[in-house]
Amino acid sequence: MKGWPVELSHGDVGVRPLKRSDAGAWARLRRADVAWLAPWEATLPPGGGSAPMSYRAMIGAQRRRARRGKAMPFAVTWKGEMVGQVTVNGIAWASARWGSIGYWISRRHAGHGITPVAVALVADHLLDTVGLHRVEISVRPENTASLRVVEKLGLDEVGLAREYLHIDGAWRDHRIFQALADDRPGRLLARVTGTDDAREPVT
Repeated sequence: MKGWPVELSHGDVGVRPLKRSDAGAWARLRRADVAWLAPWEATLPPGGGSAPMSYRAMIGAQRRRARRGKAMPFAVTWKGEMVGQVTVNGIAWASARWGSIGYWISRRHAGHGITPVAVALVADHLLDTVGLHRVEISVRPENTASLRVVEKLGLDEVGLAREYLHIDGAWRDHRIFQALADDRPGRLLARVTGTDDAREPVT
């Protein structure tokens, strides 16, 4: 797939492909922040399949989907340390050319502007280099921290999708936001960093 694998950065914030060797760091972050992350985690509805995969099984599946041009699993780094994850899922080509972005960050690093920069790096890459026409982010109305991210990105709100995803044990409504390659008044990174240069290099 064009534009994958790739490493992107701006200042101390970076995104890079998630690796099998990240298993230890990933597990430590998740264990430390179970209560912080659980209310926003995807779950399987009754009869929806098997138990959640191990990290190694998950990253193996994500890497296979990335090779087929269907996903991009990124580790988010702060000064070189893994602090979260941005994942592009559901990449569609042909007449659609869109993908959905999801993200999480450790509680210790939340609120420091890391997530908006990481998501902007990925979204700009998808729209400018990979060749997608549209990127989407879905957020539960109760998730104020995640809503702040899309507000900083300046994404357009499409509407409310009722019972959009099974999250934390039940079907949950989500607000849907999008960015289109054709109508961005400047790159998303420029919006969240406050720079005037919409062409600022990020690699």
